[in-house]
Amino acid sequence: MKRILAITVVFILFNLPAEAQCAMCRAVLESDTDGGMAAGINNGIVYLMIFPYLLVGGVVFAVYRTIKKAKQNKKTSSQ
Repeated sequence: MKRILAITVVFILFNLPAEAQCAMCRAVLESDTDGGMAAGINNGIVYLMIFPYLLVGGVVFAVYRTIKKAKQNKKTSSQ
């Protein structure tokens, strides 16, 4: 558990900025003079990328919790 926490802290502390644009969006947004629209598009894309990871994380957590409860029930019923 400590190892997972340490890895999570490392990923949070040492994150790198991401520019997540397709080639066409990038070409259109490079013509923008102030860059405000490009920053907004990047933030929106990164925001939309979060949800699949949250869903997968939720499923993994539910499976982990189910397996842990099954082991506890097996342990207490064998005693």
